[in-house]
Amino acid sequence: MVVDQIHDLQQVYRKILYSMSRPGNISRLNSITEKMNEEFPCNHAFLLSALTFIDAEVTFHVIANDEKKARLMDIISSYTIAKTEAVDKADFILMLQDAPEYQIEQALIECKTGNLHDPQLSATWIVECDLLSNSTGLSLNGPGINGVQQLQTGLHPLFWQKRNEKVNEYPLGIDVILADFSSQVACIPRTTSVTITEVS
Repeated sequence: MVVDQIHDLQQVYRKILYSMSRPGNISRLNSITEKMNEEFPCNHAFLLSALTFIDAEVTFHVIANDEKKARLMDIISSYTIAKTEAVDKADFILMLQDAPEYQIEQALIECKTGNLHDPQLSATWIVECDLLSNSTGLSLNGPGINGVQQLQTGLHPLFWQKRNEKVNEYPLGIDVILADFSSQVACIPRTTSVTITEVS
């Protein structure tokens, strides 16, 4: 992987931070992903997002089919020295596109939401998507959004239903980073209200 783990990942960090402050806004990582010529068990934007936030001080949990799960765990651990953890204790939950639905649902039920004294002690989800676009699918509103923002993620509506249950008791909740196969990222923090406008 020909990526500068300081300069390039700082760029990724800034773009994700921008998207987190403007929920539903799509940022492009093409200038960085085009340097990546290796095959990974996930899309390049997803891997860059994970490497940007995961380090030896945090833990992670992978939701994917068994083969991809083992490969991704090895890659993340070797680049970051981070340790894997059970889903109810992990700081970051990495969900690949082919993750079994029952595992996703269980992880959304069990993952950390922080507590009233330390709401930041919650899980951040990094989620692999097919293609992000600002078309119908989800209607977002809340801080950082002027009116309503549309976002299509391609994720099953059940994911967003369960996510909404996790953010019912703000400031407790989870934050979501979405990364697609076109090197795009978007974010939906816990402060954002999500209405499902398209049912699959």
